[in-house]
Amino acid sequence: MSTGRKKALILLNTSSGTGRAATYTLEIIKHFAQNGYEPILYPIIPKSSLVSEKLLPEYEDQLDIVLCSGGDGTLNHVVQSLMHMKNRPLLSYIPTGSTNDFAKGLSIPVEFEKALDTVFNGNRFRYDIGKFNDSYFNYIAAFGAFSAVSYATDQQMKNLLGYAAYILSALGDFTEHLSYSCHMRIETEGEVTEDDYVFGAICNTISVGGFTLFKDVNTKLNDGKMELLLIKAPRTPVDLQETLNAILKGMLDHPSITFRQVTKVTLHADSNVAWTLDGEFGGTYADVKVEVQQQAITIMSGIN
Repeated sequence: MSTGRKKALILLNTSSGTGRAATYTLEIIKHFAQNGYEPILYPIIPKSSLVSEKLLPEYEDQLDIVLCSGGDGTLNHVVQSLMHMKNRPLLSYIPTGSTNDFAKGLSIPVEFEKALDTVFNGNRFRYDIGKFNDSYFNYIAAFGAFSAVSYATDQQMKNLLGYAAYILSALGDFTEHLSYSCHMRIETEGEVTEDDYVFGAICNTISVGGFTLFKDVNTKLNDGKMELLLIKAPRTPVDLQETLNAILKGMLDHPSITFRQVTKVTLHADSNVAWTLDGEFGGTYADVKVEVQQQAITIMSGIN
């Protein structure tokens, strides 16, 4: 017999960040029940049957809302699953990761009580998703130096030190990062760029690795465009430092930087290149095609 309640699928990754998602489990269930939902709760356990890619298809056409509590990588897996559903339910997010770049862009608080309030009293926001070959990403696809830091950093180290763990990992491999170089031919709408690059990214965010980027750029998360950022391979450590300083200051006209807003972009490398999608390993490819899926997902946000 139907209860008349709406259905909420709650997916918790208790190993993300400080692991605080487990602390608030009962509070989350209580709020959903009090707001007229039938809460269905699962823990997210990587490399098991309890992952979003296997759980969400079981509830096709049954859900009103999905809550993801975890880090940016956990949310990526949830969105991957949502993008393959014909009728996508509303998404909500309680960030418990180490940097929470995605949450910052959507003004979703990191404090649990405020984030939980946003789930029920925030504003619905339709935001753009990036299609990366046959996969999807929420806010960044990146290759090159420093791009692997987020998924290569030990989880216990991230839990203990938070954002500082990323900095320590990046500094420890600085010489290796400096020597990285990838020759790529990049095609955007009517333009072709070809050079040796130390780093490249397609972004739909204002924050990457805890840093605020594109300060003076009219960056919107639902306009059907993403930001393409390319950094030419430096000759010396000083060259790289000057380029990084220019990016942090918003000086995107620096000669070592290519920056433009795109709706789609094709990248061809001389050999396979490792990519990061939303802070997790995204595979190795010589050819990559990225297309913006405008306003593909609706999420509860703090944006007015």
